[in-house]
Amino acid sequence: MYDPTIFENLKVAFENHVYDLDNIDHKIHITNRVDRMDLSILAREFAIQFTLVTKQDVIAEIVLKASLEDLAGEILETPGKQLGCSLLLRFNKRVQNVNLQCTKIEQALNNIWENEIQLTQTLSYVYEQKASGYLNTIDIEFIHKINEDHMDDITDFLDHVLETLEVLHRI
Repeated sequence: MYDPTIFENLKVAFENHVYDLDNIDHKIHITNRVDRMDLSILAREFAIQFTLVTKQDVIAEIVLKASLEDLAGEILETPGKQLGCSLLLRFNKRVQNVNLQCTKIEQALNNIWENEIQLTQTLSYVYEQKASGYLNTIDIEFIHKINEDHMDDITDFLDHVLETLEVLHRI
């Protein structure tokens, strides 16, 4: 009998919770969804992108990944391995005052997510376009892998994501 992987179970759980925030609670608007199997490295990736319904200037994306090592370790029941999926949050926000806004973003996100993250901000702009600021791609990578033991934390996690969207909107 087919036994779903940790990745499949987490993907469905995240998907259900996020779609409830869109279709039932009407707090967010889903703008994109990716479910990818990378055959070159035998890895899985699920991503879902959304904005707040009332404030669409900041985009959030939840990215769940499972490597070949994670998937094989689970299927082969390799003992002593920390099995699970990698979790990444990505936010896209336009900034004008780079030094001020990026510093405020770093402080705010470290307050919301505490010590469990690795934060990276990447600034970009389109060459030869009139300067309307920079696109700040904010990656929040979680240090520890997640698995089915974290299913009960998804609601709180999404509350923090919504809080982050609100905070980024104000900065």
